[in-house]
Amino acid sequence: MQKIAAIILENDKGDFLLALRDNKSWIPFPNHWDLIGGHVEEGETPEEALVREYNEELGLELKEYKFYKEFLCLKGDAFENIKYIYTGKINLPIDEITLYEGQYARYFTKKEIPATKFANIIKSIVIEYITDKYR
Repeated sequence: MQKIAAIILENDKGDFLLALRDNKSWIPFPNHWDLIGGHVEEGETPEEALVREYNEELGLELKEYKFYKEFLCLKGDAFENIKYIYTGKINLPIDEITLYEGQYARYFTKKEIPATKFANIIKSIVIEYITDKYR
């Protein structure tokens, strides 16, 4: 089963940084919002994949992060996978963030998340995180 490592990035205002996937017909979930992250490669741990993907997608070094939860994704995605979800902080202004994979990045408020067009099961993961954190 394939493995995915991704991070829920939140700033000090409680806004979430998401990446808009490319609008290419041959990729899964084109033009949908997603977390920063990607596939765990052969020989990598989920943590190593997360740090690598963060650098590839944002050009930044991920120093502080925390494991949140593991999600088994058997439907609703391009393939069955296990998602290793982490959390972390990012407080850069949006105009200082360059997205190297995808169209662009944007901050979303908690209230915007339910109406956002997410890739695969990411919306339910982010909503579960918000529910857990802000109950």
